[in-house]
Amino acid sequence: MIDPDHTPQPVVRLRVEKDGQGQRLDRWLAAQFPEYSRSALQRWIKDGAVAVDGIPARAGQRLMAGEAIAITLPDAPVAADLRAEAIPLDILYEDADILVINKPAGMVVHPAPGHSAGTLVNAVLHHCPDLAGIGGERRPGIVHRLDKDTSGVMVVAKHERALRHLQAQFKTRQVQKEYLALVEGRLTPQEGRIIAPLGRHPVDRKRQTVIPPSAAGGARSREAITGYRVEAVFTAPVHNDRGIGHFSLVRAHPITGRTHQIRVHLAWRGHPIVGDPLYGLRHQRLATPRLFLHAARLCLRLPDSGEMREFQAPLAPDLRIVLDRLVREA
Repeated sequence: MIDPDHTPQPVVRLRVEKDGQGQRLDRWLAAQFPEYSRSALQRWIKDGAVAVDGIPARAGQRLMAGEAIAITLPDAPVAADLRAEAIPLDILYEDADILVINKPAGMVVHPAPGHSAGTLVNAVLHHCPDLAGIGGERRPGIVHRLDKDTSGVMVVAKHERALRHLQAQFKTRQVQKEYLALVEGRLTPQEGRIIAPLGRHPVDRKRQTVIPPSAAGGARSREAITGYRVEAVFTAPVHNDRGIGHFSLVRAHPITGRTHQIRVHLAWRGHPIVGDPLYGLRHQRLATPRLFLHAARLCLRLPDSGEMREFQAPLAPDLRIVLDRLVREA
């Protein structure tokens, strides 16, 4: 007998693309559902919630391009130690479905080892108490994220339906993202695309790196594309040198959404972001309080109406001070 008050668990159906060929299922799922922990995804598989071409899956099985993946989404548990904290939020927009926030630099998005409190999730839970349990154990409502030292626009879903709607937009590349970055040197040409596959660094696991698809040693890479346009070129006296340095203010548009994508792509092109401690120059030539990267614009469809809306966050004050010290070239 069917319980009339029971809401069926949603089923998400996905198709393995060419870049998923040969990947482990659990790793592939982690890329499709970045708001869930790897352990949570492995539990789904173990509990029989994931099927490949209609057959219950194994976490370590290798995928083939074209295979159909069906995921019966379980009810999201709530971590017992996830606390709401009265941390001020710079809210750009809010309705019944989403919350759009201007995240400050220095704030971690969700709890992780070493960051159990003071995160964006803790702040959002105080603002929206009903958010607990939406989307994952430690990432309620989080659809995408910004690195700790990156400021700017982020969207948070306020319920499961909105979360799935936004996830689908990100996956199908309907969401438009624009970042402002100050990079070393004169970036040429003035406008273009950086197309270079990314994967985890084979030695330093905290870093990402450009890895050709045919790389030896079994290193795995994923398609990564970043569009860019040079907004302006500046000059300034540089540290540890008697000369004048050139710096380009770039508007970057990530087409794909890989970890550290903009940072790695620009560094690979020989123009690392100013203040980047991971991919930048060992000895920075320009004084800056942090990584000069700001999520300036986010354009997406509202889950309820389907209306395309654009949200913008002005350049953070600490980065504006850096820019105001530079001399713009004519």
